Amino acid sequence: MRRTRRPRFVLMNKMDDLNLHYRFLNWRRRIREIREVRAFRYQERFKHILVDGDTLSYHGNSGEVGCYVASRPLTKDSNYFEVSIVDSGVRGTIAVGLVPQYYSLDHQPGWLPDSVAYHADDGKLYNGRAKGRQFGSKCNSGDRIGCGIEPVSFDVQTAQIFFTKNGKRVGSTIMPMSPDGLFPAVGMHSLGEEVRLHLNAELGREDDSVMMVDSYEDEWGRLHDVRVCGTLLEYLGKGKSIVDVGLAQARHPLSTRSHYFEVEIVDPGEKCYIALGSLGKRMLLFLLEASSLPLEC
Repeated sequence: MRRTRRPRFVLMNKMDDLNLHYRFLNWRRRIREIREVRAFRYQERFKHILVDGDTLSYHGNSGEVGCYVASRPLTKDSNYFEVSIVDSGVRGTIAVGLVPQYYSLDHQPGWLPDSVAYHADDGKLYNGRAKGRQFGSKCNSGDRIGCGIEPVSFDVQTAQIFFTKNGKRVGSTIMPMSPDGLFPAVGMHSLGEEVRLHLNAELGREDDSVMMVDSYEDEWGRLHDVRVCGTLLEYLGKGKSIVDVGLAQARHPLSTRSHYFEVEIVDPGEKCYIALGSLGKRMLLFLLEASSLPLEC
């Protein structure tokens, strides 16, 4: 009697099913690991700060810095946040700004490199160092401090950061965009300080007759050999002779309501041939050569 051989493809099919099962289990484990990493990555971080919903209060002694870093960075679609000062505490040492994701929680925002913050107690801007420069007015209980990034910054990877007080722009500065983004941060350093955090705040629109910090080309009456990128003015001429002059003239004149403007020199260029003033009927005049400037009004 002839012996019947068992088909080999049955065994192979079972092996294939087993391999597929293990691949499926590995895939599920990998997905779970990715979710755990993302959950850990996007967690708010704080030290010597008591967090109760959207309310932050100082929870240390006066020798300890309290710092809070939000769970997610500002983005092009969500580029602004505000902090309302509920109680300025003993000294009002409250800072509002932007920091890298893993910023040291033992320092006020703005004290360390790649961070920037507006400090309420002295009205100074701290940009990557423990010594600030005069920027705006002091802030007290009831005031709102806002901080945002111009949307155009997310395309050029250079952060044009602006600050507001009670909905009005105070000024701006420029710094490199961190690879992981810039995260909203709040610092405190004295007893009794308490703030309310508004991560989804919206910046109110200012009067169109006033030159705004986030102005584009339509805010300029004349542009010659100058490129506008948000608040940044960049010279595009050759710079080889006296006739190679770049000009940016604002569309709106100075007035009793808007009678002052500032220019921050980001890069002096080769020879720093930079001039600013007024022309004609108080029109703003900028002559730029081999330079890039952000405008603050």
